[in-house]
Amino acid sequence: MSLAGVKCLVTGAGGFLGQRIVCQLLEEEEGLAEIRATDKAISSEALRRFGKQKTKTLLTTMQGDIRDAAFLHKAVQGVSLVIHTACIIDTLGHVDRQTLWDVNVRGTQLLLEACLRNDVQYFVYTSSLEVTGPNSRGDPIFNGDEDTVYQRTKTFPYAETKKEAEKSVLELDSQPLQDGSRFVTCALRSMFIFGEESPFLLLHLDETIQNDNVFYRMSRKEALVNPVYVGNIAWGHIQVAKAMRDPEKVQHIRGKFYYISDDTPHLSYADFTYELIKELGYGIAPKLPMPLTMLYYYALLLEIVSFLLQPFVRYIPTLNRPLLTLLNTPFTFSYRKAQRDFGYAPRYSWKEAKQLTGQWIAKIDPLRRAYLKNKAL
Repeated sequence: MSLAGVKCLVTGAGGFLGQRIVCQLLEEEEGLAEIRATDKAISSEALRRFGKQKTKTLLTTMQGDIRDAAFLHKAVQGVSLVIHTACIIDTLGHVDRQTLWDVNVRGTQLLLEACLRNDVQYFVYTSSLEVTGPNSRGDPIFNGDEDTVYQRTKTFPYAETKKEAEKSVLELDSQPLQDGSRFVTCALRSMFIFGEESPFLLLHLDETIQNDNVFYRMSRKEALVNPVYVGNIAWGHIQVAKAMRDPEKVQHIRGKFYYISDDTPHLSYADFTYELIKELGYGIAPKLPMPLTMLYYYALLLEIVSFLLQPFVRYIPTLNRPLLTLLNTPFTFSYRKAQRDFGYAPRYSWKEAKQLTGQWIAKIDPLRRAYLKNKAL
């Protein structure tokens, strides 16, 4: 099944993942009728990237807020497929809880309401591994799947909003539409995403340069995770969208969530980042700066200081206990069910993903060095 002739809305199209989804949709051999790329802001660089694609598909860019019901109503008119990636990612507390909730949860609910009012039939939601965990105890999962039982506990506000938004999406599956059809929804729980233009890799690169070219280790070697390449998670969205239009496959998909990973090696977050930057001559700290238990107490102290300073100044620690747990809990998942139910298979091998990411890092490395040097002057 193809997406030929489909009108598709991609939210968060200016973001790291959203841009890649739009580009892959534009590359489809059997072109879509229209792709509407929406975001609160779409950079000139993103527009340039979209413009490089040789396609007959109409690309419409729309700038607006996911919290604006009138904007969403306009954005979905005449559309049959929505791929919803727009959200705020925040693991340190830079964004207040209400804003996180309004964008990630209420924004998703408003989009769903607009879809139901306008007979949008298919809805793919970009969820997160953090909907599952890890929990506050740091209980590990090795090669888990959608049937893995895991006791979840309260965690980041970001993770809570993604959980609630995913619930809203999946609960509305099979809702009747005015044209007599039924709403089809599913959610893709992504691993940590890496690749060219990754804001997190850019942040890590800057920190490493400022630390005399040594990456600062904050995760144990045994805390294995399996990141996913941005080109593969984007491809997963397109593959599931195609399968939703298949009368046989859709019954296996509707109302369900899927873990999307690829063949990236299982490493700790720190060792994985090092794997991507080591060819540029960077090093990595051999161990944590202090024993893990002491790090937890240190993070707790930072949280207490942040709380006590609230009446006077806004202090956001660079480390907190949930983040430390996330970085030091073995947490890996298989994509077998996605492969079985809708034919997901990584579009890029680990070798290709590493090469493409490495080339991007090598290109921006001298630029970041010059920027940081000038910033320090």
